[in-house]
Amino acid sequence: MRGSSVALGQEETRNVKDANRERRAALRHFLRSRRARLSPGDVGLTVGGRRNTPGLRREEVAVLAGVSASWYTWLEQGRDIKVSEDVLDAVSKALNLDRTERAHLYLLAGVNPPAARQEVTSEELSRLRLAVEVWQPAPAFVVDRYWNVLVSNAPARTLLGVQATGSNYLWSFFTDGRNRSRYPHWLDVASRLVGQFRVQAVRFLDDPNFERLARRLCSASPDFDRLWARHETRDTGIATVEVRPAPGRRAAFHHVVMGLHQRSEPLLMLYMPTQIDGDRAG
Repeated sequence: MRGSSVALGQEETRNVKDANRERRAALRHFLRSRRARLSPGDVGLTVGGRRNTPGLRREEVAVLAGVSASWYTWLEQGRDIKVSEDVLDAVSKALNLDRTERAHLYLLAGVNPPAARQEVTSEELSRLRLAVEVWQPAPAFVVDRYWNVLVSNAPARTLLGVQATGSNYLWSFFTDGRNRSRYPHWLDVASRLVGQFRVQAVRFLDDPNFERLARRLCSASPDFDRLWARHETRDTGIATVEVRPAPGRRAAFHHVVMGLHQRSEPLLMLYMPTQIDGDRAG
């Protein structure tokens, strides 16, 4: 048994080394490709004479990023060196990386990318609005990082009690007494929502607005206060939700939470009908 454990440990070590080797190779290729696509004029440099290869030189990127040429060379070579967020941000600016490329650089360098504020563009919002509308007759709505409602369709408002655009979904869920009768398993739904909000808040630890909203909710709702104190976390994937569309009736939905690619906001809430039947006791 001990021999098997040792062999397993050695295999895991090899896998980690292989993964790191592949990550460093990807880092080399990514930085070289981003450097090659830029000319000195793109970044405000004036350099005369012919160049044997296209793009910026390593020394030029280093100057723009405010680091030594040796350090940048080591980074591009994928050497095992310490990197900070400030330096990676400087390199990102020097190479004119967009937000997706910047996050990619962080991950390749072995650093978790910061959860930067990502405003929803008008084009994104228009497409999300279309998705929400065509989802009818099932409920669908969109919230931002604080769960403020951005878009909702009529079934979301009538069946789920989602309030007008600009309202906070968590606030209305915990302060609108009608939700107690709207959701047969109100406490289960409430626990899941608080756990999801806890996970979302941790993604933005440098954003004080989450703590402010949590304090307001704790003051306004003893139920939220009690659930928040548990410090439970919940997956934001798929859950089953039951609502009462009318007295004596229940509608069941699979609730699916979707986000834009590699983003923590906005969140698209889709409800897929599973059954509609008579009310059940209990």
